[in-house]
Amino acid sequence: MDEQQAMKRAEQIIRQAVDGMSPKPTLKRVGPVPVGACLADDHSSGGRQQVSLTYQLTGVPGTQAKNLVRQARDAWVKKGYKFQSSDADWSDPFPTVSMRTDRDDFWMDAITGVVDKEKGEGLASIGVTSPCFTPSAASSADPASFQRVPLPADEQAERRALGHSSRIYDVLRLQHAPAREGEGLATYQEGGDTYAHHAWSTQPAGSDKTVQALERAQAYFESAGWAVRHVPTATGAPALLARNAADGTVSQLAPSVDGTLRVGVTTPVVGPGVTTA
Repeated sequence: MDEQQAMKRAEQIIRQAVDGMSPKPTLKRVGPVPVGACLADDHSSGGRQQVSLTYQLTGVPGTQAKNLVRQARDAWVKKGYKFQSSDADWSDPFPTVSMRTDRDDFWMDAITGVVDKEKGEGLASIGVTSPCFTPSAASSADPASFQRVPLPADEQAERRALGHSSRIYDVLRLQHAPAREGEGLATYQEGGDTYAHHAWSTQPAGSDKTVQALERAQAYFESAGWAVRHVPTATGAPALLARNAADGTVSQLAPSVDGTLRVGVTTPVVGPGVTTA
């Protein structure tokens, strides 16, 4: 996939949700240029990119926000797309739908924001995020002219860690902060085992946003088959510890006293003479 293909697919997913809506909303793009660096490569030399598109659904009464979100959900379900965890809580005046495409792993959500809580009026928006991709002029070349070369075991582990890290970022929906000392991608040894580790932090967020982000992360982990538990912290809010039984990856999401959320993803390197813990 290249940038043009990712943009085209993201726009297609948006149109699939919007084209059949009634009343018909007007799309208003939120934010700057939709192509940016892949978060998982932010502190490394990966150079991959992601497409992220967000549109507000304007030009309709605020009382229709919930209805528009439901219609987006219905349109995506008809296409065979999957829920990230479960369907929205439709008893909530302002529900949120989080889904993904099964074939190519684009993630999308339909969200209602509160405009007037007493009147039950909101503002609906739709967002789509692509998986990370490597821009390449050769992407349109004949695939038969390329051979897949196996990556070294440590590089495979690094890519797994970065991939998990990117998905966690998608789920949290919090902006990442500039790299601190000790953050980034690294490989280390502990006893006879070798691990790839990716660490990063979010920007400071209020306690409510942090709690909501952790709830989304837990729902994602559980839906993806991770084992999840809570660990007490000095902040009073428990950290989230999750383990992926399929590849042995451990992820820790820990609230900090400065209001940031610190994320660490550790993946065992599996190769000749290397064992997992």
